[in-house]
This record gives sequence, C-alpha cells and structure tokens, in this order.
Amino acid sequence: EERSDETKGVAEAATHLTALIDARRAVEVTIGGVRRVAAIEDAGRLRDALGVPLPVGIPVAFLEPVADPLGDLVARHARTHGPFLGSAVAARFGLGSAIVRQTLQRLEADGRVTSGYFLPDPPSATEAGPRASATTAGPDETEWCDTEVLRRLRMRSLAAIRGSVEPVPPAAFARFLPEWQHLARPLDGIDGVATAIEQLAGVPIPASAWESLVLPQRVRDYTPAMLDELTSSGEVVWAGHGALPGRDGWVSLHPADLAPFTVPFAAETPEPGSLEAQLLAALASGGAYFAAQLRETTGADNEVSVVEALWNLAWSGHVTNDTFAPIRALLSGGNQAHKVARRAPRARTFRGMSLARPASAPRPLNVGGRWSLLPEAETDPARRATVSAGLLLDRYGVVTRGSVQSEGLPGGFAQAYRVLAGFEEAGHCRRGYVIEKLGAAQFAASATIDRLRTFAGLADPPPRTARTLAATDPANPYGAALGWPRRDDVSHRPGRKAGELVVLVDGALALYLGRGGKTVLAFTDDEEELRAATADLAAMAKARRLETLTVEKVNGDGMYGTAGGSLLGRLLQEAGFVATPRGYTLRKTL
Repeated sequence: EERSDETKGVAEAATHLTALIDARRAVEVTIGGVRRVAAIEDAGRLRDALGVPLPVGIPVAFLEPVADPLGDLVARHARTHGPFLGSAVAARFGLGSAIVRQTLQRLEADGRVTSGYFLPDPPSATEAGPRASATTAGPDETEWCDTEVLRRLRMRSLAAIRGSVEPVPPAAFARFLPEWQHLARPLDGIDGVATAIEQLAGVPIPASAWESLVLPQRVRDYTPAMLDELTSSGEVVWAGHGALPGRDGWVSLHPADLAPFTVPFAAETPEPGSLEAQLLAALASGGAYFAAQLRETTGADNEVSVVEALWNLAWSGHVTNDTFAPIRALLSGGNQAHKVARRAPRARTFRGMSLARPASAPRPLNVGGRWSLLPEAETDPARRATVSAGLLLDRYGVVTRGSVQSEGLPGGFAQAYRVLAGFEEAGHCRRGYVIEKLGAAQFAASATIDRLRTFAGLADPPPRTARTLAATDPANPYGAALGWPRRDDVSHRPGRKAGELVVLVDGALALYLGRGGKTVLAFTDDEEELRAATADLAAMAKARRLETLTVEKVNGDGMYGTAGGSLLGRLLQEAGFVATPRGYTLRKTL
C-alpha cells in the first residue's frame, strides 16, 4: 500500500510538471548530466552560472543577465535546505568544489550564510543527487547553513528542549543555592577566597557581614590576612555603596579584571574647594597614598578630618583602599549590623607599670592601607550587561526575575533578559520553566539544570540540615528568587536588610531574626525543625563571635506566657541561650 501511494505521488508530480512546461512556466534542462525541470525565471541564471543549454522559445525577459547568477542559485539552495556540505552543492550543479566554496565564502562575508559543524553526523555528498556519489564528504568538511534557517532551527530546538524539562519545586532550589555557592563544601585557602569573591563580584553586602558570616562560611580556614593579601596585591578591589547606621556600610568585592564592569558608578562630584574635592585631585595622579600623606598634600587641619572625607568618598563610590583594615577599624568603633565582639586589649608590663590601652580609649579610625581612586567604571551599557549576565549565571545557577531585581542592576530584568536570550541562541544557556511558580523567563546552563534536579529527586533529604545566613547573603534565596513565606497572623514582614539573619532547615525558611535577634519570625511549628534551627543559630553565633543576641518576641508575641514563646524559649535554652527578664540571651564570652 505504501509503494502504491508513493507511485501515485510520483505520477501526480509528473503530471503537474508537464502542465507547467506546457504553460511555459518551466523548462527542461540538463544540469551535470541529469535532466531537471527549472522555473523559467531562472533560465538566464542557469545559462550564465552553469553554462546550461536552453531550449528555444524562452522570452527575452527571462534571459536578461543578473549581477551574481551563481550566488543566487547557491543562496537559494541554502534557503531551502538545512545544514549542507559544499560538495553536495557542487554535485547538484555539476561544478568544482573550489568554485562553490568561493561562492559560499562570498555569501558568508555578506552575512547570508554561516559555516561550522552543526550536525552530529554530517551528510554525505551522495544525498545531493544521482551524480553526487562521485564526491565523498571528508570527516572535517565544513558545513554551511543559511543564517535565517539556522536561527529557526535553533529556536525550534530550544523550544523542544524547554518543553522536555520538568520544573523542580522552589524548595529544591532553596537546597541547591547554598551548595552552589560553596556553603555545603567550603573552599580552602587564599585561592578559595578568590573563587568566592569572583562568584560574589559586585554584590553589595554589609561590611560587617563579609568577614563575620559570608566569607568564613565559604572558606573553611578563612582569615582576614587572606583578603588583605588579595587586595594589597591588586587582585581584588573593594567598593562602597553607601553608609549604614553604626559606622557600617554596603561594600562589594571585585576581582581586578572584572572591576570596570562591576564597580558602582560614582555619585556626584564633591563641591569644588571641599576637602573631598582636594582629595580626589590628589589621587587623580593615579598613585596610592596613606592618610597621613594626603593630609600633607591637602593641608588639612588633622588626619581625622582626612579620614572622614575619605570615607565620604568611599561610600559614594569614588575611592578604595589596598587593604580591608580601614573597614575593620571603622566597624570596631560603632554598632555595625553584624557586630563582632572585640577581644580585650593585650597588656604589657614595663618596670611594674601596666601599658595596656584602656578599652574605651580613642583610637584612630584608619589603621593603615593606601587610598586610591576606584577603577573607572565601564560606561558601555551593553558590555556591562554582558558581564553582569554571565556573573548572574555563575552566582545563582538559575537566573530568575527575582534574583536580578534583588541586585538592582542597571536596566533591570529587561536588560538582563535580552543578554541572556542572546546567550541562549549562542548555546551558552537554556531558557525555560526550571523552577515552579517563577514563570518561564528563567535561564540556566544544561549541566546546572541537571544538578538542580538532583535536589528535587532526594527521597530522603539530609535530616534537619540547618544553615544560618545573613539575610543579605546571595546564598539566601528568600526575598530574591523566592518570595518570603507569609504568616497572616503577623504584621511584621521580613526583608533582606542589614543585620538581619535567616535560618534555613533543609532549604525551607525556619527562622527570621531582626537586628540583634530581638524580633523572631518562626515559619514552622515543627519542634525538630526548630531545634535544628536554634542549635545552628547558637553554634554560628559562637563560632563567628557575633555580639549578644537577645530574643524578646516571636511572631509578635512576648517570649513568656505564649505557646510559641514557650516552645522556642525551651529550644533556645537547649542551644545555650539564657533566660532573662527581657527574653532569651546568648552572650559572647571573650
């Protein structure tokens, strides 16, 4: 039956071709020894490009010469085929391969075709027709494709891939993200610090969180000297994004090669004649100077005023320092968001006289390091957006609207979407419905999606794995890629604010702590989950030497006399907190 249908189809085609020839709309010609039927409009092209003898009686209008007859024929072949070999075109038209290759190269220069390796099994020249058997495709022969045909093939292939991916629940992404950012298997040494900074390049985080929470959770043996070595050697640059109460501020870290694309644009230029303007003029030479040198250069009254002006410039995105020491010194003099307890000063005895500095004695706000201008920010928005899109993929694994919006990037999600869509067409990532409830505008590399799916396929997730993070840490998915869970019985809403903490249990948000732990929002009533959360909170606070935490309220109610307060209070006590009249307190013993 199939054979009869095929025979019938051939007969019908022959009938139609005969009708076209009789109507003078097509002509019979011989191309490369094979009888073919061609549109009469191509008569002149076939004669001039291939030397084909034409039948008599063709109207003169169809015999007029054209500018590029062979280019027209080859371009049409490309438009009506998928990826093909030049040898196949040569066999079809009875031409030498060199002539066809030159024609294709001209078309490629005009942007009409492109070359490469598009198919897993390249077609042999015999697929072109009866005469093609004389030509054998080499294993490394370049394939060609019309640019518009290739674009359509890519878009249809990507659409098919998107439809084949089953989205994972948001909880899977919440488990995936901390591991993606090296919290589950921390890095080691100064190279680990550099790797962590590269993944977090350009993200503003409270200065007090960088060395108390963010870097130590990613690098198991982290010490401040590692960061200082990277900054003093010029491998890493830090930049300010605005001051916070308590001598804290938003700070980002940047690998030097990425800094022009990730440093913030500087705020308005200081008023002429101001100390800030004089400092910028002094630093414009390109050098790096200690604060004392800048005082001499500017003729300022004292070094304190110079340091204060430098911090004004730092928070407005103008200057930086070649160590992190000034930030540490600044933080030690105020109530920063993630305050770390200071060690008691060491005492020395000289001839029976104590030389220990009193803990309350005033100290310089700047303890060293040389100040310089930040690298000049790249002004081309397209180049910045391209680098930012690549960093987003590296930072989050899966880029969503929420993760882009949480960073406040110039151009917002619309700009990032355009760049990531270009990445998709180039094969660098895929777009699709990767995480449930977050829309179809999500981007990730294929390998990342496969890795993410392993977190959705866990039949038995790690038992009660808790993790305490700064709310502003990019490893916290809530308030960014994922929305905050809601409690209808509480008016207070969580946010990605400086000084706030979150505790995740198996990726789910269990606790949210306001600054200093005074207000707690509990998003689970499960006692075992709360036990894991409070234990990790206490362990983290002790390990990172955070200042005193005092929990006074849970879900808007006092800690005493309520069911929620009683349960959480008991678990806090198990973790090492102490009951006080105000609530439950965990003090840091020096």
